[in-house]
Amino acid sequence: MAEGLEVKPLTAGLTGVVGVPGDKSISHRSVILGSVAKGQTRVSGLLEGEDVLRTMEAFRAMGVAIQRHAAGDYVIDGVGLDGLAEPDHVLDMGNSGTGMRLLTGLLASVSFFSVVTGDDSLRTRPMGRVIKPLTRMGAVILGRDGNRLAPLAIRGRELLPLEHDTGVASAQVKSAILLAGLNTPGVTEVTEPALSRDHTERMLAGFGATVERHGLTVAVTGWPELRGQNIRVPGDISSAAFFMVAALLCPGSDVTITGVGVNPTRTGLLDLLGEMGAGITLENQRTEGGEPVADIRVVHMELQGVTVPPEVIPRAIDEFPIFFVAASLAHGQTVLRGAEELRHKESDRIRSMVMGLSQLGARVEEAGDGVIIHGRPEGLQGGVTVDSLTDHRVAMSMVVAGLRCREPVRVLRTANIATSFPDYVARMRGLGVSVNAL
Repeated sequence: MAEGLEVKPLTAGLTGVVGVPGDKSISHRSVILGSVAKGQTRVSGLLEGEDVLRTMEAFRAMGVAIQRHAAGDYVIDGVGLDGLAEPDHVLDMGNSGTGMRLLTGLLASVSFFSVVTGDDSLRTRPMGRVIKPLTRMGAVILGRDGNRLAPLAIRGRELLPLEHDTGVASAQVKSAILLAGLNTPGVTEVTEPALSRDHTERMLAGFGATVERHGLTVAVTGWPELRGQNIRVPGDISSAAFFMVAALLCPGSDVTITGVGVNPTRTGLLDLLGEMGAGITLENQRTEGGEPVADIRVVHMELQGVTVPPEVIPRAIDEFPIFFVAASLAHGQTVLRGAEELRHKESDRIRSMVMGLSQLGARVEEAGDGVIIHGRPEGLQGGVTVDSLTDHRVAMSMVVAGLRCREPVRVLRTANIATSFPDYVARMRGLGVSVNAL
């Protein structure tokens, strides 16, 4: 992926059919659970982005045989919960916050020492919210800045079960605790203030773990007999979001995105765009591997600003950068509050998107925990260079915003798009977008 991209204003609508890479969240979990199950796990449609490949390499370093048979198709020879081996080098998770946090939970409960690190960006991202509950379970984890930042040194040991209230709806925190609970006697429970994405719970049950849900509390029973499975990873709705918004914003567009996961814990953007008046339909709905899947058809539609309901935020947390683009080109005002979590992603996504959109000519006001956006449905000015701050979702969002600018837009530091969507530029071009490396 290029270090910089230039996108030209779209002169005709986006049209066609496009696929998206496998869901990143489900891909991570397929590798993790396939590795600690007994027997073979076969995965098709796995996202071959850098984040997932880092998770894969970590498990190879711990003695798990993982073979690639074709693009997206892998066979994992699981070693069981007690079969991982101590790695002889530091596990480098690159830019993957999901990989680091989930791996930390699992490694806290195994019988060896490990060190986990990441790139410059990941080493600034907060890990305390995972480390604190794991420490309550008896985990021994040391990190920089008072055990808040990576690198993390983990002395794995048998833990005690925990009843934990996360205080924030975070699938990564929840999943780290549940994964630690696999090697812990008794029942480990996690309660959230709102339901975050539930891929871990679904997949754990599919592998044979005893998982129970009561309202906003999910519990896992320790020491299950996990068995290898056949997994088909659906398309990532977070990747589909860029095509959805691009089609909505560009007159004459009619785009179908095939095979997208529409798990209800992930469809907050669909709900928000629907409230804005979007022309979106779900076609060919089905269930694959325990996950709901559909083809998403999107046609151009004028959008209206909305006030984002607080309960939707956890279900749209990764899609807010591209939602900001939609709001900046809608009629009227859009208000988002209560989304302080966005400041702790690959970049401070509130600040990153306010800066980038303002440079393009959007009217955006930054708040401590959100934004107020005054839409410009007539389009933005462009003709400037914006910095993605190495955040893949910011970079892809800025490309979409450039389609509705009067002048070309240059986006810098776009190489990290490869962490979640290596073919993003090629697939945009396939729908008629003019985007090229600088």
